[in-house]
Amino acid sequence: MPSIADEARIALDNLADRATSLFNPTLRLGVAGLSRAGKTVFITALVHNLLHGGRLPLFEAQAAGRIAGTRLAEQPDLAVPRFQYEDHVRLLVDERLWPNSTRAISEIRLTIDYESASAFSRLLSPGRLSLDIVDYPGEWLLDLPLIEKDFATFSREALDRARLPQRSAIAAPFLALVAELDLAAPADEARAQALFRAFAAYLQACRADRTALSTLPPGRFLMPGDLEGSPALTFAPLPVEDGRAYPRDSLAALFTNRYEGYKSVVVKPFFREHFARLDRQILLVDALQAINAGPAALQDLETALTEIFLCFRPGRASWLGSLVSRRIDRILVAATKADHLHRESHARLEAIVRRLVEEAAARAKFSGATVEMLALAAVRATREASVSDKGERLPVIVGTPIAGETIAGERFDGLRETAIFPGDLPADPGRLLAGLPAEERGINFVRFRPPRLERSADGLALSLPHIRLDRALQFLVGDRLA
Repeated sequence: MPSIADEARIALDNLADRATSLFNPTLRLGVAGLSRAGKTVFITALVHNLLHGGRLPLFEAQAAGRIAGTRLAEQPDLAVPRFQYEDHVRLLVDERLWPNSTRAISEIRLTIDYESASAFSRLLSPGRLSLDIVDYPGEWLLDLPLIEKDFATFSREALDRARLPQRSAIAAPFLALVAELDLAAPADEARAQALFRAFAAYLQACRADRTALSTLPPGRFLMPGDLEGSPALTFAPLPVEDGRAYPRDSLAALFTNRYEGYKSVVVKPFFREHFARLDRQILLVDALQAINAGPAALQDLETALTEIFLCFRPGRASWLGSLVSRRIDRILVAATKADHLHRESHARLEAIVRRLVEEAAARAKFSGATVEMLALAAVRATREASVSDKGERLPVIVGTPIAGETIAGERFDGLRETAIFPGDLPADPGRLLAGLPAEERGINFVRFRPPRLERSADGLALSLPHIRLDRALQFLVGDRLA
């Protein structure tokens, strides 16, 4: 858990935020999700639809005509990079390419001018809400559970995962180095570097592998940034024994010290300065890729999501307590890429994600947070249609597969629009987790290019199409615009 000093700094940060909010009401929304879940696309689509008056029939304030205007504003955290919204929109709209994954923390502020639904509130003042959207790499989320773990616990879990059947071949070079270690021998920097490089290479290979593995801490080993080469990022798990005291000059002692330094230098500042200051949270989940990869990937995703979920600070603080302590009172768990399935399977996709996080979500609800599950596509890349096959109607999706994608031996060129029968998800999520054969999982999963946008009469591109982005907005923001 964060130390007393960490909690004190969190309290001071929140007190400063609350003081500012007295004059400028603010809602801080965290956008979380593991790699490839679509965080960048979600934020871009949310901002674009709010700025351009998108089709959001279930977002009540906009549907009722109570939003007078939305504009981009200067963000409050001057040391945090701005989310490059304009660049991402250009890629999506003009080049029909998906933006690159998040590689560093970023932030963007929207100011929403609105008319309250309450006549009494309208008499007091015009409504205005600053929505601060905080984006950070999914890999960094993997580090938050480390706050509560010592080096022996981290090592035991990491080595157990490396020996799993779906990982052992990838981890073999690293495990071979570990097997020949004398943990009590004097530390040697060359050996330390070799162990770190082998462990980091194993993590990188897991992320790149089509098995869609998700539990890959430490996150900065995948995305080191300006800390690359520092001692805090030069360690690896070792088969240390709980409670055993190793010589101070040993490799075990060296890596224990560096692991604790990693938590102090990397993990705790991220938690304190960003994660602990959130009001609302959306957790994006790419369940389809894990389903496509098989039960081992789904079980790995379940482990990662449960650990991440437990790092949230859910609940409702008292009025006085809220001045110094932020609590996340609403959490949305969103299954992304719903446009890769026909709408007939969306409820089943939601059920699968609900199964993956059910225990952690129940604990969050017990703490007082409201939790909701939703299947969405922040940018809808396909449309639905139906075709006849031997007298039977098949629901299909129509879109342009990305160049290089294949189905049944057919390779797509990235230019031709194609109708694809995506298949059906099983009604019982437990069957997927138990291990259905590939031929029974029934999903034709390919990636699609962003859609070609419709244009208005004056040539301007209309808002980005979506699936249930309006429901997400209503859940995350709607009550603050009432």
